[in-house]
Amino acid sequence: MPKNGPKHVVVDGSNLATEGRTAPSLKQLNEAVLSYMNEFPDTKVTVVVDATFGHRIDKREVTEFNEAIDNNELVAPPAGAVGRGDGFVLTIAAKVGASIVSNDSYQEFQPQYPWLFDAGRLIGGKPVPHVGWVFIERLPVRPSIAKSAKKASREASRPMPVPKAPPPNAKVAPKTKPVVAALKPAAPATKSQTAPKPVKPVVTSNDLTPFLEFVEKHPVGSKVKGTVDSYSAHGVYVRVNDVMCYLPLRLMANPAPRSAREHVKLGQSVSLVVSSFVASRRSIDVAISGVSAPEKKVSSSAAGKAKKKKKRQSALPARKVAAKKK
Repeated sequence: MPKNGPKHVVVDGSNLATEGRTAPSLKQLNEAVLSYMNEFPDTKVTVVVDATFGHRIDKREVTEFNEAIDNNELVAPPAGAVGRGDGFVLTIAAKVGASIVSNDSYQEFQPQYPWLFDAGRLIGGKPVPHVGWVFIERLPVRPSIAKSAKKASREASRPMPVPKAPPPNAKVAPKTKPVVAALKPAAPATKSQTAPKPVKPVVTSNDLTPFLEFVEKHPVGSKVKGTVDSYSAHGVYVRVNDVMCYLPLRLMANPAPRSAREHVKLGQSVSLVVSSFVASRRSIDVAISGVSAPEKKVSSSAAGKAKKKKKRQSALPARKVAAKKK
């Protein structure tokens, strides 16, 4: 893979979020996308998930997932799309000539998209212990002769079912126990072997003392200045003195930008307003000065009910007075 990476990649989000797991994890997907963006900062990234993704992740991640969909940080195929999420990933990549980041081989689609076998069009990614995410060019696995003689899977060609029930209470996958084994001493690395590029760790939680001092000096609504430290999948982290604050896309501009890289640059000084605190995570959300969170729309039915309730309350005192006169 070129040092600068491809110009544009389409990330098969459902595939990376399930790598090494039985159920998809939005946190794992965020870590993978962030690692790729740090390693290849000049590459445009489009993240696609299938239509059932929000119903299979942990219930604690659903709110963050919905915000990512609303801000176009994650893209899901339209209802009834032929080929499900895989077909949508391939359609986007074919349209813009992008590479695909996935560990899938898309065997049932190989006759339709022969460019999958072109160099650089398919990139695999795996989390490596003590290293982080590692990305490498790969070639798709061809189906066996017996399978290739058959037609494409019927299941892959059916329209994507539209979920009718809310997301179930997903259980967090248990952590795998480390495997203890006697390893032989590794051979010394040669000059031709290059170590993977280290990924800069992102601080998402502050130490207790600096966090408490910041909260005491800067209540919600206070104006502060910070420096853009690193990008995330849904915004940027900004350093303000001794603490790290989070600036989400929805509080970056109105309307929210499609990508943080298009709006702010690393090392840029920004004027901010403290938006909220989450004590359990010792996290601090901030907004660009002059930008407020988008207001939630009130449905016409809800507005009508509120209006009728207000009308009844205003009429109630008059009825009581009339009853006393009698």
